[in-house]
Amino acid sequence: MLIAHLPAGYILGTAARRRASSVAVMAAALIGSVAPDFDMIYFYAPGGRVHHHAYVTHWPLFWLVSAILILPLLKWLRPAWLAAGCVFFAAAMLHMVMDTIAAPLFWLAPFSFHEFELVRVPATHASWIMSFLLHWTFLLEISICLSALALFLMRRRRAEAGRSAA
Repeated sequence: MLIAHLPAGYILGTAARRRASSVAVMAAALIGSVAPDFDMIYFYAPGGRVHHHAYVTHWPLFWLVSAILILPLLKWLRPAWLAAGCVFFAAAMLHMVMDTIAAPLFWLAPFSFHEFELVRVPATHASWIMSFLLHWTFLLEISICLSALALFLMRRRRAEAGRSAA
């Protein structure tokens, strides 16, 4: 996925805020939805010789183990942060699922480096970006982005209606 991670995080954060009304929950959803792509720094620093999905931040087991270690600590040390922590890790895992749709991901790394992907996007153009943009899977990204925009506009309209009624 190229553009839908942050909008998907927004959708997740909106759903999570219905249960835990906290600004931190939305922030955690947005940050968690793009956190796996922080490896892009390492990807571009040496010249992009290794696909960024090979780095640890794109290993689902990294996020699972991190959640298993961090969430109990949050519950013990900062219980008020637990909901945000859960949403952060859920958003990071959502990122993994979304990437698996049209890009290889190592779901079992570091134990196995077998690539999992639902659809292989063929290199039909000189630019890999154009190959992705013109592939049917990009419509999924567009639909996620449009859904997030619609959700944002509906929430904004409700908030404005609530302010004007008060």
